Amino acid sequence: MKNHPEEHTDTSNAKLNWLRASVLGANDGIVSVASIIVGVAGAVTTIGPILIAGIAGLFAGALSMAAGEYVSVSSQRDTEKVLLEKERYELEHFPEAELAELAQLYEQKGLSRETAYTVAEELTAHDAFAAHIDIELNIDPNDLTNPWHAAIASAISFIVGGVIPLIIVAFSPEIIRIPATFISVIIALVLTGVISAKASNTNATRATIRVVVGGVVAMVVTYGIGKLFGVVGL
Repeated sequence: MKNHPEEHTDTSNAKLNWLRASVLGANDGIVSVASIIVGVAGAVTTIGPILIAGIAGLFAGALSMAAGEYVSVSSQRDTEKVLLEKERYELEHFPEAELAELAQLYEQKGLSRETAYTVAEELTAHDAFAAHIDIELNIDPNDLTNPWHAAIASAISFIVGGVIPLIIVAFSPEIIRIPATFISVIIALVLTGVISAKASNTNATRATIRVVVGGVVAMVVTYGIGKLFGVVGL
C-alpha cells in the first residue's frame, strides 16, 4: 500500500510535442546546412561543390533528425503506456489507497479535507482511472505522443529550414555569397527563436539571442575551418 503520493511527471501534449519538433527541426536545418555551405565556401569558390555539400547535408540531416525524434518520442510513448498500466494495476489491487491518494492530491490543490475526499469519491465512482491519470499523470490515453508525427515534422521542418541558406548561396553572386548567407541565417534564426519562445511561453529576447549566437558561432567556426583547409590545399 502507498502512504505517500507518487512523484508526478507532466507529459508533453501531443500538439506541443509536434510543434516543438518542427521548430527545433527548422532551427537545426538552418544552422547545419548553412554551416556546411559556408565551410565549403571557405575552401572553394566554385558553386558546384558548395551546392552538392549543401544538398547532401540537407537530406542527411533531415533523415538523422527524423530517426532521432522517432526514437526519443517512442521512448516517451512507451513510458506513458507503462505509467497507464501501472495506474490500472494499482486501482485494481489497492483501491482504498488510491482513493486516499486522490483525495490528498485535491487537498494539496487547496480543497478542505472533507471536500477533497468527497470529490475523490465522486470522481472514483464515475471513472476512477480517468480521474487518476488526469491529476497524477496528466496523460490523455486517447492522445498519446506519436513518434511518426514527430519524426515527419522534424524531417520536413529541417528541410524547410535548410533550404533557406541553400537558395541564398545558389543565387547570390560570389562576392556577396558568404555575407548574404550569414544575413539570411540570422533573419531565419530570429524567426525560429520567436516562434520557439511563443510555443514554450518563455522570454522571446533570450530565446532569440541564444539561437542566433549559436548559429553565428557555428558558421564562423566552419567557415574558418574551410578557409584553413583551402589555404593548406587539403
